[in-house]
Amino acid sequence: MNDGLIASDATRMVPAPDDPRSLRRREDQRFLTGAGRYLDDQPVPGELFAAMVRSPHAHARILAIDTAAAAVMPGVRGVYTADDLDGLHPLPCYIVVKTVDPLVVPPRFPLARERVRHVGDLVAFVVAESREAARDACEQVVVDYDILPAVTELRGALDPEAAQIWPEAPGNLAFRFERGDREAVAKAFASAAHVASCDLVNNRIVAAAMEPRIALGRFDPVSGVYSLAISGASVHAIRRELAEGVFGLPLDRIEVSCPDVGGGFGMKNVTYPEYALVLWAARRLARPVHWTADRLDEFTSGVHGRDNLTEARLALDAKGRFLALAVETLGNLGAYVSSLGPGSSTNSPSTAMGGLYDIPAMTMDVRGVFTNTAPIDAYRGAGKPEANYLLERLIDTAAYQLAIDPAELRRRNFIRRFPHRSAFGTVIDCGTFAENLDRVLAAADRAGFARRKREAKKHGKLRGFGIGCFLETSRGQPNEEAWLTVRRDGTIDMAVGTQSNGQGHETSFAQVAAQRLGLPVETFQLVQGDTALVPRGGGHGGARSLHLGGTALLMAADDLIARALPVAAQLLQVATGELTFGDGRFRTETGADGLAKEIDLFTIARHVAESTGAALSSHGDNVCDVITFPNGAQVAEVEIDPETGAVSLERYVAVDDYGRLVNPLLTEAQVHGGLAQGIGQALLEEALYDPDSGQLLSATFMDYAMPRADDIPFFDLEMVEVPTKANPLGAKGSGQAGCIGAPQTVMNAVLDALRPLGVTHLDMPATPARVWRAIRDARTAQKP
Repeated sequence: MNDGLIASDATRMVPAPDDPRSLRRREDQRFLTGAGRYLDDQPVPGELFAAMVRSPHAHARILAIDTAAAAVMPGVRGVYTADDLDGLHPLPCYIVVKTVDPLVVPPRFPLARERVRHVGDLVAFVVAESREAARDACEQVVVDYDILPAVTELRGALDPEAAQIWPEAPGNLAFRFERGDREAVAKAFASAAHVASCDLVNNRIVAAAMEPRIALGRFDPVSGVYSLAISGASVHAIRRELAEGVFGLPLDRIEVSCPDVGGGFGMKNVTYPEYALVLWAARRLARPVHWTADRLDEFTSGVHGRDNLTEARLALDAKGRFLALAVETLGNLGAYVSSLGPGSSTNSPSTAMGGLYDIPAMTMDVRGVFTNTAPIDAYRGAGKPEANYLLERLIDTAAYQLAIDPAELRRRNFIRRFPHRSAFGTVIDCGTFAENLDRVLAAADRAGFARRKREAKKHGKLRGFGIGCFLETSRGQPNEEAWLTVRRDGTIDMAVGTQSNGQGHETSFAQVAAQRLGLPVETFQLVQGDTALVPRGGGHGGARSLHLGGTALLMAADDLIARALPVAAQLLQVATGELTFGDGRFRTETGADGLAKEIDLFTIARHVAESTGAALSSHGDNVCDVITFPNGAQVAEVEIDPETGAVSLERYVAVDDYGRLVNPLLTEAQVHGGLAQGIGQALLEEALYDPDSGQLLSATFMDYAMPRADDIPFFDLEMVEVPTKANPLGAKGSGQAGCIGAPQTVMNAVLDALRPLGVTHLDMPATPARVWRAIRDARTAQKP
C-alpha cells in the first residue's frame, strides 16, 4: 500500500513545478465545456417563478400593503405578505457564543412584520408563470411606509440618541463577549516599557459570487416532504434550520440539495428567508417554485462580511518583547442575527488572536451591535482575517515607534517551541515561523528594495515594502463523516459530508482515496451536497474539508478493506491472516508452487451484491474537534503616485505552510483566489451606506470596485510543508489563507511608502481618494 499522503515526521518540503501530486482538476472538463450542473441551467417542468418586493427604506413601519393590482396581472399565481405565511416561524441562529449576557436574537420572519429594518428587507413576494411576470407584478405592489430614523454607522449605533432597532436590544446591543485575564493584562501594561496602539476599521465587504443565490422549492403531497435545491452550501445545516426552526418539522420532512455552485465564499452557507418562501409557495400552489436573485438582491439582502471597529494595544518590554495584547471591538451584526453572524467577531477571531507570536497575556472585549444594514455573516476566513489584521498592523506601528526593523520585531517574538498554548488556550502544534519570514524576505529581495525605491522616486513615485504574517485556525464545525460504495461498473462512490463550491474536491478527495486503496484516481466519483444521498455532514467552511473530510474518507477506506477482508478470505479459501491488501486487491504470499492467490475489490463487490443484494460499502466517522494552523509570511511592494493617490501593487511574494499537500496545484489556486480577495479588501472594496437615508451607496458593480486582472500582480508563492499530526494526512487547510494574509501585508506596504510624507495611519480600502486625502492632510499639518 502506498502511504505517500500520510503524514510523517518530515519537517518541510518545497514542491517542484512538476510535482506528480499536481493533477489538474477532473471537474474542469465539464465546467469548461458547458456541462456544469447549475440550477438556472436545469428547467423543471411546470415550475413557477418568484420575485421579491423589498423595502426601499432602512427603517420604517409598514402601515399597509396593497396587492390587489399585482394579483390580477397576467400570469400571476399568488401575491403574499407576512399575514399569509401561516405556520412559519422566525429564522433561527443556532451558533453558540459564550457571551456575558444571553445573545439577543430578535425574531426574523421570512417576510417583515410591522417594520422593515434595512434597505432590501423582504416585504412581500410574487409567484408567476415567468420571471418577467413576477417582476412586473412586484412593481404593482403598493406599500405604505412610515419612515423612521435609522442608524447605519457602526460607530454611532450605541449612542443613547441613536435610533433603536429592536425593543429586545436596548441601545442596539446584541451581546458582549469577553475573553482573557484582565488582571494579567493590566499588570503587563503597567510594567511595560513601551505601548503601541491602533484604532482600525475592518471594512464591510460584499461577497459578490459569480453565480447569485438561487432556490428551487418543491413539495410532495404524498410523502409530505419538501425538497429545496439551492446554489449554496452547508446543506445539512440549512435543512436543520428550515425544518426545526422555520417549519417546525422533523428533519426527514425536508431535503436540501446543491448542484455545481459558481462561488460562495461563506455567504452561501447561510439560511435565507427566500428558501422558506419558495418551499411554502410550492406547497401552497402545488407546483415547483424557482427564485433567482438579481445583482441588486445580492448587494442589498445577501449577507455582507467583516465590518468592525477595533481599538488594540500592545505592551512591550525594553527589548521589544511582547508582554500583552488588549483588544476592544465593535462588531456589526446588521439588522438581524444571521445563521453564523455572531461568530465572526467572537469565537472565530479568538482562536487566532495572538497570531504567530508568544504573547503571555491577552484580552478581548467585543460588543455586537445592531444597525439598519444588511446582516453580517461568514465571509472567507470569518474572524481570522480581522484578528491577524489588527495584530500585524499593531506590530508595524510598534516597530516604527521603537525604531526597530519590522522583520526583527517579529523574529524576536515568534513562537519557537511547540506545542505552544496561547493566552486563550489555543494549542499550536507546529510551525517554522522565523524560517518562513527569512525565506520570504530573501525571495522578495529585500536587500534590493532601496534601489527600487530610488528608481521609483526618479519617476515621481513612492515605493513601499510591507511585511505581513498570518496564522489561520482551521477546522470549522467539528466532526465529519464519509461513505464509500463499490459499484458494479468498476467505480467507487465517495459520499462526503463536506462540500465543494470550487475548491476541487472531486480531484483531491479522489487522490486521497486512490492512494489508500491503490486504485486509479478515475475510479472514484464524488457524491456531495445532497441530504438525501449524504446522511450527515458539516459542509465546507473554516478550511475543514481535507482535515476532517479527508480523514473521514481515509477511515471509510480502511473500513472498506476491513469489510472486504473476510469475503476475500472466503472466496480464496484462506485464513484472513494470510491476506495482505494493496493496489486494490487482496493477496496471499507466494506458495510452494510458486503461485499467489489474489482477488480484487470489484470481484468481491460483485459477489457481495449477488449474494446479499446490497452493494459493498463502508463508513468513516471522524470525531474530531482539533484545530490545525496554516500560516505564512508574505511581502507586498507598492508604488503610489502622490499627485493622484493611485496605488499600484507591483509585487506579491509569499512563503506559506499548509501542512502536507495532497495536490500542490489546487492548493496554489486556492491561495491565489484568497489573495485576490484580500487585496480587493485592502485596496478597492467597501460596502457603504448613506448615513442619512440608509441607502446602500455601493449597490452595483458600477459603485463597488472588484479587483480586476490589472489590479493583481503575478504571485510568487512558495509552499513549505510542515505536517501536522492533527490528522493522518498532515494537512492544515488552505482555502481561506490568502484572504487572511493579504490585507495587512498590502496596507503595511502602503504605509511604508507614505511614512516619509508624515502619513502614519490609513484604513482600508486604500483608494486613490483616501490616499490623496491622507497625503494632503499630512502636508497641511507640516506647514508652519
